[in-house]
Amino acid sequence: MAIRIAGVVLPEKQLEVSLTYIYGIGVPLAKKILSQTKIDLRKKPKDLSEQEVAVLRETIEKQYRVEGELRRDVGSNIKRLKEIGTWRGMRHTRRLPIHGRTKTNSRTTRGNVRKTMGSGRKSAAEKT
Repeated sequence: MAIRIAGVVLPEKQLEVSLTYIYGIGVPLAKKILSQTKIDLRKKPKDLSEQEVAVLRETIEKQYRVEGELRRDVGSNIKRLKEIGTWRGMRHTRRLPIHGRTKTNSRTTRGNVRKTMGSGRKSAAEKT
């Protein structure tokens, strides 16, 4: 039986890992949720009882922002940055890296992929 929480079918892995398939839940939050609900981390979704599934589903959907709601919030935050014309908003608009070393990290995004000196080198036998 496949377990569906927040619109995501959990894979048959340990619960600690399978909960991370839900957008907005990472390993630390998965551990916190499982300790709150008193469910073993090492259990697999198929081994859960109906009661445990109900408690887990209720905890996640009531207490945490996940999946659609979280994606909508992130999207609206990015839209707001674009509208007020911030640096980060402009970088989002142009589909460039927002943080970090942008000279080298944005080459692939800009379509400016340069190869290193020896990358296209032919072997000595081919030269003659």
